[in-house]
Amino acid sequence: MNTATVTEPRTAAALAARRRKTEAALERVHQAIARLRREKAQVSVAALARRADVSRTFLYDNVEARAAVAAAMTQPGELQSRTLAEQDDEREATWRERALNAEDALKTAHTEILTQRTRIGELLGQISDLQAEWTEGTIQRITTENTTLKQRVRQLTTDNRTLDERLKAARSNLRFQDRRVADLEVQLTEHAQGPP
Repeated sequence: MNTATVTEPRTAAALAARRRKTEAALERVHQAIARLRREKAQVSVAALARRADVSRTFLYDNVEARAAVAAAMTQPGELQSRTLAEQDDEREATWRERALNAEDALKTAHTEILTQRTRIGELLGQISDLQAEWTEGTIQRITTENTTLKQRVRQLTTDNRTLDERLKAARSNLRFQDRRVADLEVQLTEHAQGPP
C-alpha cells in the first residue's frame, strides 16, 4: 500500500474538519455580534472573544471574522453615542430642572421671610404705639400672633436652609453629570478610533 494514498485522505479529512471548525467559530462570532447589538452593549474584540468562545488571535487572523468585528465596531458606534448622549441629556435636564425648582423655592422662601419680618415689625410698632390704649385681651392676642409669626419665621428660615442645601446638592450633581458626559465623550472618541 502506498503512503501517499493514505496521507491524502487524512489530509483532506483534517482540512475539512478545520474548515468546519472555522465555520462554526465564524457563526458563533456573528451570533455574539447580534447579541451584543440587541443588548446595546459595546462591541469590542475582548467581548466578542468571550461571547463567541474564540481566541482574539482568531478574530484578528481570520479575514471574515476581522471584517465582521470591524463592521460591528463602527456601525453601532453612532447609535451608541446617540443613545449615551440622549441619556446624558435626559439626566442633565432632570438635574437642571431640580436646580431651577430649588432656586425658585429659595426665592419664594426669601420673599416670605421678608414679608413675615415686615409684618412682625409693623405689629411691634403697633404694640408700642397703642399699648396704653389696649386691653389685656388685645395685648394677649397680639403677643400670641407675634409668637406665631416668629415661629413661622423660624420655620421659613429652616426651610430656606434646607432648600439652599438642596440647591447646592443639585448643582454638585449637575457638575458630576457634566464631568461624566465629558468622560463618556472621551470614551466614545477613543472607541471610534478603534484599537491601536
